[in-house]
Amino acid sequence: MTADDTFEKTDYTRRFAGSIVVMGVSGSGKSSVGEEIARAYGYPFIEGDQLHPPENIKKMSEGIPLTDDDRWPWLAAIGERLAASAAAAVVSCSALKRSYREKLRESTPGGLAFVYLHGSEALLSERMRHRSGHFMPTSLLRTQLATLEDPTGEVNTVAVDVAQPLPDIVGEALSGLARL
Repeated sequence: MTADDTFEKTDYTRRFAGSIVVMGVSGSGKSSVGEEIARAYGYPFIEGDQLHPPENIKKMSEGIPLTDDDRWPWLAAIGERLAASAAAAVVSCSALKRSYREKLRESTPGGLAFVYLHGSEALLSERMRHRSGHFMPTSLLRTQLATLEDPTGEVNTVAVDVAQPLPDIVGEALSGLARL
């Protein structure tokens, strides 16, 4: 059974009305989960990695961690895309620090929810080793985990453990969003 099969048969009429950021460290499945949530809701999906300035991608490709100064223009670009969207959207973004999430909340007038994808370092590292075509090297995972400020308990935030199949992750995220 594919994620499409699961979500086409489920009625998600009770849903979070604003935009949604699918967040977490590299390897957590932000893009895959975000695409499925967007499909289930009929929202557009924005791949946050595509909004990184070229300098950020170059740094990360070389195994150099980003600083706050590197991340602010990227977060501003994501916020601008969300604010300019005529309707709610789903975006993938690491949103590692509370201050980053607050910046995104401030720039999104229609309300914003976060789906926080988390898992063990071993699982995340394994996932990163098996993906191809991504600029983020596995060597930066520890830096991201060290930077991460756990958003569990923040307003409009759903936490989902990624140590389960994609349809279960998405189903848990959609169920959590419906309760917001």
